[in-house]
Amino acid sequence: MVRDANRDVIEVIIKLPDTLARIFGETPETRSRRLAEDAAIEEYRAGRLSQRQVGEMLNLDYWQAERFLAERGVPLNYSLNDLQADRVTLDEVLPRR
Repeated sequence: MVRDANRDVIEVIIKLPDTLARIFGETPETRSRRLAEDAAIEEYRAGRLSQRQVGEMLNLDYWQAERFLAERGVPLNYSLNDLQADRVTLDEVLPRR
């Protein structure tokens, strides 16, 4: 485990042939970022990561993570049940007059 900007992170190493690694970028840094972004998108789509966790993984704030996902055409993970739960919460917080 490595300390990175006051947080604990785990470094993951992926071994790829050079010819395939270049698909993900020209430098180790760009490859790493691209693979992290791709993993974050897929885990979000599968429902295993929340938007906040995507942001944490990619060092983005909430709104940057929302924009990151939207720019890549990733639909918001927000179901009818989420909407109904939010309406109940709003009714509790902001009672109708």
